[in-house]
Amino acid sequence: MTALDGVRILDLSRLLPGPFCTLLLADLGADVIKIEDTTSGDYLRWMPPLVDEYSAMFHALNRNKRSVALDLKHPAGRDAFLRLVSTADVVLESFRPGVMDRLELGYEALRTINPRIIMCSVTGYGQDGPFRERAGHALGPQHGRADPHLAGRERDGVARRRAAGRRKELAACAGPVRE
Repeated sequence: MTALDGVRILDLSRLLPGPFCTLLLADLGADVIKIEDTTSGDYLRWMPPLVDEYSAMFHALNRNKRSVALDLKHPAGRDAFLRLVSTADVVLESFRPGVMDRLELGYEALRTINPRIIMCSVTGYGQDGPFRERAGHALGPQHGRADPHLAGRERDGVARRRAAGRRKELAACAGPVRE
């Protein structure tokens, strides 16, 4: 038995931070189902260098995960996702703030399907504030902001909150699902 045996996580994230978080959880035994769009999937899938037909990084970040393609803008895709939510413990997403609500798949909507669901939103600049709509998908320092664990400094308090957010992502997914 593994630490997260029996825990199901729906991973709606792309590129680096979200897939890295769910990789760690999958390595701890969680059943991670990566949900990709039906057109091109995770953008990382196509970034060189390629191994076979997919990116080497995509292979590395998505081991131990299952995958399904769903169009969340289409009623059938949305319904299929909600059926998965009814069996899940955690939904992790990395859309810009408000996207899940616009898809009618925000936390309140998911909670009506599964009252125990934990939702973890991974964004480059948080859910509110002046930069919330900016894209940001890096694991390390980005856009002139320093991670205090890497650079040993803080700029206007932003880096500390961002670094703390990364620890919270993992804790939000791994901690509360076991009572």
